[in-house]
Amino acid sequence: MATPNIRPLGDRVLIQRIEAAEEIKGGIIIPDSAKEKPLEAKVIALGTGKTDKDGKAVAFDVKVGDTVLIGKYAGTEVKVGDSAYLLLREEEILAIVG
Repeated sequence: MATPNIRPLGDRVLIQRIEAAEEIKGGIIIPDSAKEKPLEAKVIALGTGKTDKDGKAVAFDVKVGDTVLIGKYAGTEVKVGDSAYLLLREEEILAIVG
């Protein structure tokens, strides 16, 4: 997977949803529009970071390559070529997996 030419700013994080393996039960195929969005994602890039009220840099809790859990409707979807990414604030990340 090539890294997209997107550099997040501030405390924003660029992530890509991890698609779950599709299982067909009983021969019924569920269309993409009816499927739930995956909650797991991989961190692709980090922004420049945020500063506290004293002007000191605050370090990110996540790092590039981490697998994270996000909310269903978190972030803003960004398409680069055929790939879809999400751009969201670090505070929208619910947990780090593993």
